Amino acid sequence: MPTNSKISNNSKSSTKNGSVSAKRRLRLWMTLMVLFLGWAGYTYVSQSGEINAKSEQLAQRQASRDANEQSLNQLKYEINRLNDPEYIGQIAMKKYGLYKPGEIPVRVSESEAEND
Repeated sequence: MPTNSKISNNSKSSTKNGSVSAKRRLRLWMTLMVLFLGWAGYTYVSQSGEINAKSEQLAQRQASRDANEQSLNQLKYEINRLNDPEYIGQIAMKKYGLYKPGEIPVRVSESEAEND
């Protein structure tokens, strides 16, 4: 019988030791998980801030690009108009007072235009 009591005592102490080591492993695992989740949260927050900043830069650059494209289209339109001889004639008449030979300019004074 003394051997049976030793066996039962050994099994109790091994279950206690197993329980203590299991708790220790669980605490270690939980600590590692908390550290990992903390690192992951920090990385997420910092990267989302960078993404927001980059998104704002992208929006500004796209707006600038759109404005440049609109300006380029306006310049191309003006170039096409300047290739038209009739348009050049209109500019010459308005800005420089030049007329075609044999053409009689009709000028309206401002005071007569206001009376109409």
